[in-house]
Order: sequence, then C-alpha cells, then structure tokens
Amino acid sequence: MSKWRKWKRVLQKMKTKKTLITQAKAVAQNICMSAHKARRVVDQIRGRPYEETLMLLELMPYRASYPILKLVYSAAANASHNKSFNEADSVISKAEVNGGTIRKRLKPRARGQSYPIKRSTCHITIVVRDRSKKKPDKISI
Repeated sequence: MSKWRKWKRVLQKMKTKKTLITQAKAVAQNICMSAHKARRVVDQIRGRPYEETLMLLELMPYRASYPILKLVYSAAANASHNKSFNEADSVISKAEVNGGTIRKRLKPRARGQSYPIKRSTCHITIVVRDRSKKKPDKISI
C-alpha cells in the first residue's frame, strides 16, 4: 500500500471520530409499517429541536409517530448517557427511513383456499446533534 493511501485512511478515521463526538444515534429495524407512511412523519421532525419534536410526535394522529417517538427518546438517552449532551440543546440532525424486508403471509379463505398478504417493514435511523458544541474543524494537510 502506498503512503498516500495509508495517510488517507488515517484522515478518514480522524474525521469519523470527530463527527462521532458531536452526534449520537438510535436505529430501529424491522418496524411493521411501510416506509412511505414512516417518511411522512420523519419529514416533519427533521432539523427540529428535541423538545419541539417530542411535542409534535405526541400530538400527531399517525400510527407511525409512536415508534418514532420511542426512537427519538432512545437517541436522546444515548446522547445524554454516552456523550454527556444536554437534552434541551439537542437537535434532530439526521432522520432517515429505509425499506426493509417484506414478510409474506397466507390469509386462509373458504374451501381450503388462501391468498398471499405482503406486510412491508422499514428501518428508521435518528441522529441527534448537540447545538451548543461547535462543529468539528476540517482537517487540512
């Protein structure tokens, strides 16, 4: 391996360590809900402060809001416990929903027949950033 490649790897590790210092995340996988329905809720909370997000999610009439509310709580708890952030200064910096696997079931019908049911799932990731801490400076060579 050339010296440049080794140096490039070292720089990448340093960058990821600095971003990890200012962020905490929580991931929920295989939530029994379509990704489209979860995205409707996640689009409304992206970029908002933590406390405002909690108020919004508690009052939203969607079924997707409860698992996302639990995930936001979990991300804030991770931030306060692992990174010692103040929850009042936290912001939802990144929130994404990806499609998961599709579970296939058979619905029984009369006379021994059945038809397939496809239940979609999704993976939700919430990243919390602290507003009070400065963003990491870029590393120059």
